[in-house]
Amino acid sequence: MKTHLLCLEVLLLAGYVLVVSGQLKPKEVAPQDLFAVTQRPGLVERDAQGVVRPNMTMPRRRLPPMCTGPTEIRDTFKYINTLVSCLVFVVGIIGNSTLLRIIYKNKCMRNGPNILIGSLALGDLLHIIIAIPINVYKLLAEDWPFGVTLCKLVPFVQKASVGITVLSLCALSIDSRIKGIGVPKWMAIEIALIWIISIILAVPEAIAFDMITMDYKGEHLRICLLHPMQNTNFMRFYKSAKDWWLFSAYFCLPLVCTAIFYTLMTCEMLRKKNGVQIALSDHLKQRREVAKTVFCLVLVFALCWLPLHLSRILKLTIYDEKDPNRCELLSFFLVLDYIGINMASVNSCINPIALYIVSQRFKNCFRSCLCCWCLPAEMLMDEKQSCMKLKVTDRASDQSHSRMTNKSTTA
Repeated sequence: MKTHLLCLEVLLLAGYVLVVSGQLKPKEVAPQDLFAVTQRPGLVERDAQGVVRPNMTMPRRRLPPMCTGPTEIRDTFKYINTLVSCLVFVVGIIGNSTLLRIIYKNKCMRNGPNILIGSLALGDLLHIIIAIPINVYKLLAEDWPFGVTLCKLVPFVQKASVGITVLSLCALSIDSRIKGIGVPKWMAIEIALIWIISIILAVPEAIAFDMITMDYKGEHLRICLLHPMQNTNFMRFYKSAKDWWLFSAYFCLPLVCTAIFYTLMTCEMLRKKNGVQIALSDHLKQRREVAKTVFCLVLVFALCWLPLHLSRILKLTIYDEKDPNRCELLSFFLVLDYIGINMASVNSCINPIALYIVSQRFKNCFRSCLCCWCLPAEMLMDEKQSCMKLKVTDRASDQSHSRMTNKSTTA
């Protein structure tokens, strides 16, 4: 009897061992089988204890082949951009510094619009001196040796300079409309607000840019760029909406402002009676000259910045990096981008040239300032006398306009 019980216990123990081993066997094999299936680069990770575990994420889709055209385009435009930047540097320093000297030396040129034009020239001059030389070096060299401070300062100065240009053009458009209504001109406060707002709007650009290090072809490179990983939600939003923000605030704003106030000014001039037009003919001529000058500056700004903004907006809307046929479109956008960068840098030096072409007063002052050695003394004296005459005409026209305004309000 005891022998039968012992045999029964042995059989039960053997069956229990078989059942337990059968339950444990899939747990031992499953990780090996899964590991064998998914053991590809990028699909295997190690956990905190050092145990290899599979990464259950889906494998990456195969991207289209790399485009070879952009590399050739970059090599070509590298030298074109350098040449354009050197020309902008020389012409911009001479033109903007001469423009500032004209406004500072000639009392007859210190009116409201010209002071705003001087503020615009000062912003362009700071951009030319600080940003353009470093951008040329960044274009030619692969490494960034200037440190984090200059990496943040250069884009900050660029955006502040563009902001000064945009807000100055808006202020010029508004002043050309309200000058004849008799609104007091707080020019110092206006210019201070332009610079303060431009500096504040450029602060996110300084925060977004940073210097990173990477190994490329066996070299340890330092690169200054818009950092792909931003720390705060606001900076991540700024990075994603930057191109749309620049297009709307730094390009469309001065155009819309100019269109609105120039339409109002045109309607005002057309509503005036013939007697008022005859009495204020000199005043109207000066307002028209100022309006023509401001319109020319806004038009030059639009032509210079349109290619760059057009390239960025088209790239955001119609470009798809996963499209196999994207290489031709990418080459077109890259060419348009480089042309836009060159045109935008030209805007920093072209305003003095535009003023020389459009305004007779600025033309005379530029000739007397730059070409005093090539002009006879009689011509220089005539230009100074004409400048003084224009100053007297300004005062007389303002007084006559105020009298006519008072008469029209009391009638």
